Amino acid sequence: MTDKLASATICHDLSGPNGVKLEPQHLKSLETGQLRVRLKAAALNFPDLLMTYGKYQFKPELPFTLGMEGVGIVEETMDPTAPYKVGDAVLYKSKTGAFATYATVTASQLEPMPKNLSFAEAAAFSVTFLTAYVSLVERGKLRDGETLLVLGAGGGVGQATVALGKALGATVIAAASSAEKLAIAKESGADHLINYREDAFPERVQEITKGKGADVILDPVGGSFFERSLDCIAWSGRLLVAGFASGEFGVLKTDLAVKKGCAVIGVRAGEFGRRDPEAGERVRIALRKIVEEKNLKPIIGKSWPLERISDALRAMERRDATGKQVILIDD
Repeated sequence: MTDKLASATICHDLSGPNGVKLEPQHLKSLETGQLRVRLKAAALNFPDLLMTYGKYQFKPELPFTLGMEGVGIVEETMDPTAPYKVGDAVLYKSKTGAFATYATVTASQLEPMPKNLSFAEAAAFSVTFLTAYVSLVERGKLRDGETLLVLGAGGGVGQATVALGKALGATVIAAASSAEKLAIAKESGADHLINYREDAFPERVQEITKGKGADVILDPVGGSFFERSLDCIAWSGRLLVAGFASGEFGVLKTDLAVKKGCAVIGVRAGEFGRRDPEAGERVRIALRKIVEEKNLKPIIGKSWPLERISDALRAMERRDATGKQVILIDD
């Protein structure tokens, strides 16, 4: 790991991973209400890659430091009302700023680190498991005994959704593009596996469910996968749209939605909490409780040092990374 103060910053070149540079980090004195966190690790998410091209819905002004989630230790505080003290292990979540040695934050950007996770696991926890929880519980209303289909099940959001869906009592069908990614889904508790490069996944879902279809479908992939999902959704099912890792959103044919009597529901887990802070806090507490009680964990596919952030982003762009990719900052 690097001992120097540094941050992975986009200064002026929105050209993808090559535009990310490791820049010196200059720390200012804390203002009232702020805390300083020495970051131990951070994790990559697909929006990080999109932001390097200026293609994400949130477009921060240049220059900015990448990184939506991380974990670290509180080193200094200027907020006497904050529920965190020096030495506490905390999760850090924001739209930017996690790929750095230090983060200057407010208490609202922090939450306690789950007791069952290592620093690397905790770094990879917040975004994916929060997305899974908001998707399945708040938006999808997944019930015990229902069938859940997870697309992109070997990726970060997919893996978290498989693990959480199983913990909530669903029969989980995991679909992914390779045996390696399906192995991650299996390790996370999936009951059935579909390689959609080898099998027609709508037909396989119908076979597994004996013609009923999946009650809830989580789609972080988009494109044609979204469109084909409507062919295997159950009557009155819920299709949850959580991203577009394929590069584009799917096109909704409303006649199929009417035919299946289903709901197509968009998911923005971060915005859920920002628009309703009380609901966001309730969700974070409930999620942390089930993660600790059920010992749920993100699966880390590969770890990178901070100075190789561009290589990590390119690996994500090639879609050859399984599980979560973690950036080790101060191990």
